[in-house]
Amino acid sequence: MLDLLLRGGTVVDGTGAPGVVADVGIRSGMVVAVGEVDESSAEVVDVAGQVVCPGFVDLHTHYDAQLLWDPTAGPSVLHGVTTVLGGNCGFSIAPLGPDDVGYIQQMMAVVEGIPLEALTGGGPWAWHSFAEYLDRIDRGMAVNAGFLVGHSTVRRVVMGEGATSEAATPDQLAAMVDLVEESVRGGALGFSSSLGEGHLDGDGRPVPSSAASFDELVALAGAVRDHPGTTLEFIPSIGPIPEDRMHLMADMSVAADRPLNWNLLGSLASEEIYHQQLQASDVAADKGGYVIALTLPDMMRMRSSTLLPGLPGWRPVCELDTAGRRSAVTAPETRAALRAGAEKVASRARGVLSDFSLMEVSDPGSEWVGRSLGEIAEARGTDVIDVLLDVVLVDGLTLFVVLPSLTPSLGRTDEGWRERVRVWKDPRVMLGGSDAGAHLDLMCHANYPTVVLGEVVRDRGLLSMEEAVAMMTDRPARHYGLRNRGRVAPGFHADLVVFDPRTVGSLPVELRHDLPGGGERLWAGSRGVSHVFVAGIEVVTDGSVTDQRPGRVLRSGRDTETVTLADVVR
Repeated sequence: MLDLLLRGGTVVDGTGAPGVVADVGIRSGMVVAVGEVDESSAEVVDVAGQVVCPGFVDLHTHYDAQLLWDPTAGPSVLHGVTTVLGGNCGFSIAPLGPDDVGYIQQMMAVVEGIPLEALTGGGPWAWHSFAEYLDRIDRGMAVNAGFLVGHSTVRRVVMGEGATSEAATPDQLAAMVDLVEESVRGGALGFSSSLGEGHLDGDGRPVPSSAASFDELVALAGAVRDHPGTTLEFIPSIGPIPEDRMHLMADMSVAADRPLNWNLLGSLASEEIYHQQLQASDVAADKGGYVIALTLPDMMRMRSSTLLPGLPGWRPVCELDTAGRRSAVTAPETRAALRAGAEKVASRARGVLSDFSLMEVSDPGSEWVGRSLGEIAEARGTDVIDVLLDVVLVDGLTLFVVLPSLTPSLGRTDEGWRERVRVWKDPRVMLGGSDAGAHLDLMCHANYPTVVLGEVVRDRGLLSMEEAVAMMTDRPARHYGLRNRGRVAPGFHADLVVFDPRTVGSLPVELRHDLPGGGERLWAGSRGVSHVFVAGIEVVTDGSVTDQRPGRVLRSGRDTETVTLADVVR
């Protein structure tokens, strides 16, 4: 007898093959039948008219600490994500030396925008080795989760205070290699690092990985070579990638005999820059390596809590109550001064960070929620600055700066979306880069799967359902070698999403105060997601998380297969 039968849905299996109407039979957490299934089942769910696809795999999160106090990995799971990968950018929270807990917590608070109160209030950090950390996490989660071991953390454990400024001695490098090897033996899925400019620790110094030589980076990448089911992740720079760092990534890939994914293609970049960034894959291919770029599928939406008070002459009015603000904007002299301040910023600044028309209202209670100021201006028959004055300022609304992750000059236009999708289809690119679990009060991109399914597939018709699902399931699963995950097929884990293609999408981003210590974070629910299953157990029903926790920690070698360069280089 089956444990669960999903009856009559359109199965989009993750491989890119055309969707077919079929039943899906599940037993003991695994898919055992796809097609016309006559076997009896303890539970039958009618999913006719809906899509059944693999759970989405988010390769780039920072849920390392959040899972200590939030085993649901919210809000990712609401959007159909069933597997998350953490420990990215060189920042893991294991291993830990006896004097490193405070440093690592403060570094994570600064560089990843996680409130320190949430890091310290989510339970004791009582582990030392990477294996002990995984044992601590593996106490029941709604999702599956795997983690890389981070360079900055390893460097701090070995080098202490000197980690941020000193070159490693041969003995220190050997100790770091040993620690990376111990971590992957303990279940880490690989090694991550960063040379990203602007990454600072809790003392305002560049993070430890910034002080590493290229030889150190190559040696630490090579430490995973002999350990099964491991991989590499890296940030080479912010913006254009210097040629020597392109060669560095190639050398790291070759040393490890593993693919390397880097983050983040096109972030705040012009078309010329992201085309330049993609040359890193070509450099790697010439040297026998394999380098692939992650790119954020959605527009980057960043909360701007200081925008209006920062406009010339606006702060005193912003600090008034609603009645005072309403009175101020109707006073001719005050209104003229406010308009002049906004126009001054708009005229002297350049790029999407100062384009008021691209900014969006995020407040769920507003009639304008989810709409850009440009759209509101068109609907009201005014200009954008009038909208800032009469809608945003008066009602005290929260704005998001909308940053196209690619093609910023094309913005949200149809042409811009077509260009972004064209880049997604490039074999040198993989969708991901959500940063879920980090920058909690600034942005929320955990919702990217439902944004792609709703905005790109249904509303714009720029991808087929099969293409989009494959990009977010099988392709990242195969990149990491996730064993028997990423497809709807017999013998694969029953990590599944059921959604209505006519309504699937993301709800507007909202602000919540539910972190340990009362901290705030941005959150987006989903719509049209009927069911999310992990190991055949329902963890989401109609947009709400259940009390089931069937997820597991993914450990290298046990839950991952080795993907070598021979497997990906052609």
